[in-house]
Amino acid sequence: MPSASRASYRASLLAACVLLLAVVATGCQTTQDTAAERQAESKLILEKREQKQQSKSHDKGSEKR
Repeated sequence: MPSASRASYRASLLAACVLLLAVVATGCQTTQDTAAERQAESKLILEKREQKQQSKSHDKGSEKR
């Protein structure tokens, strides 16, 4: 039969492992959220750049005529 201190040690170890897993899971979610935000920002930047380039191409075409 395990002693009380050994049972207490196992309970503490289990709690530490659960806490560590929770922290890692939270960190992964935060990283995924940050990546999604940056991807959305990048998409917006690329769309604006494309609109600007199309606008410049349209302006150059009207100057040649």
